[in-house]
Amino acid sequence: MKIIILGANQVGSALAETLSNEKNDITIVDEDSERLQELNDHIDARVVAGAPSHPSTLLQAGADDAEMLIAVTDSDETNMVACHVALTLYKVHRRICRIRAGSYTKSEKLFRVEGMPDIEIISPEEIVSDYITRLIDLPGSLQVLDFADGRVQLVAVKAFYGGPLVGQEIRLIRQHMPGVDTRVAAIFRKDRPITPEGSTVIEADDEVFFVAAQENIRACMGELRRLDRPYKRIMIAGGGKIGHRLASNIEERYQVKLIETDTERCAYLSENLHDSIVLHGEGSDKDLLIEENIEETDVFLALTNDDEANIMSSLLAKRLGAKKVMAIINNPAYVDLVQGGEIDIAISPQLATIGILLAHVRRGDVVAVHSLRRGAAEAMEAIAHGDETNSKVVKRAIEDIELPEGTTIGAIVRNNEVLIAHDDTVIESDDHVILFLVDRKTIPEVERLFQVGFSFF
Repeated sequence: MKIIILGANQVGSALAETLSNEKNDITIVDEDSERLQELNDHIDARVVAGAPSHPSTLLQAGADDAEMLIAVTDSDETNMVACHVALTLYKVHRRICRIRAGSYTKSEKLFRVEGMPDIEIISPEEIVSDYITRLIDLPGSLQVLDFADGRVQLVAVKAFYGGPLVGQEIRLIRQHMPGVDTRVAAIFRKDRPITPEGSTVIEADDEVFFVAAQENIRACMGELRRLDRPYKRIMIAGGGKIGHRLASNIEERYQVKLIETDTERCAYLSENLHDSIVLHGEGSDKDLLIEENIEETDVFLALTNDDEANIMSSLLAKRLGAKKVMAIINNPAYVDLVQGGEIDIAISPQLATIGILLAHVRRGDVVAVHSLRRGAAEAMEAIAHGDETNSKVVKRAIEDIELPEGTTIGAIVRNNEVLIAHDDTVIESDDHVILFLVDRKTIPEVERLFQVGFSFF
């Protein structure tokens, strides 16, 4: 697919690298020629230096025959103008626009013109804050992903000594929970993937990904670890867009304290939050944390734009007694260094955002994509179409489908009913199929499975 990416920032660069590795024809546009040169040295993509929204720049980038334009610059206005120019001058119908300001996203009419294809809008702050909300709502989880409008969840947890299933074969899960249907989608042991089979034994410290209906998730977690008590007290360091949205999401259900350094921003937050306590200060101020009873805090979240500040304040909060600490880490090189140590969860905004973008790029009818394990693995939701004459999956039992190695089908949603996948489960047309891919190199093979033959048309 020929794709133009506007913006050589962290999101644009990571997306370009991911898509170029999947053999797409990528062109990156940015005004920073030095940054483009750095990208050109290690990414197989064309680069064009210039103003991303200017018609001449877009033409130079190949907009006249591009299949998709993804505008992820740091300017909402540049992204919106570029998407409009790409459609009106160059007929680029598939356009994705990154919007950060809430005042824009609330006005849907801005992105809809009668008789024209809609612009797909993504809001990184909304994506990340909703992601963190799910982690808070499900104590003990390392990652929580929604599929089929939240009816199915894929959850990652670390198996602990004492869990009923730890040290036992996966096949015994039905005996432990006869009334709950679930499937272990993948296991990572010492950072190496293990394709789960019935005879696979779960070991302590394994990172286990399992899929189940949303209402059964906590019961499944209890088989692998002692369930954490529901969180009550949340402390957030950083009152930017993500911190503000997160506090707004959870303040009715939790006791929220939000620390912000900027005085004017504190006043704004105080006016726009209803139940949260807004504090003026630094998240790394030891005296402030002690004064605000950090030792009684269930979750401390460092959500500023500064990786180093987030790391240091998280480490300090953990040393002072916070039970769980999470931090936003923008630099991918830092994530592996801090995840799972003193910092319980390192959150990458880029990976969360890229997953949403990839759902628009995947071939076949793919409606959701999530990057896992810092981008090494992937989970996707694909819709099956066709019949036994033109589809490689419809009317076939899962055991008869030629899935690539390391790929598992975890669940199926059929007419709002959640069906956990078993070998004899038969896929029907219009089923939403949730797949787990340990190796992202197999993505093209999986996409081809869900593409319908020409006879369907």
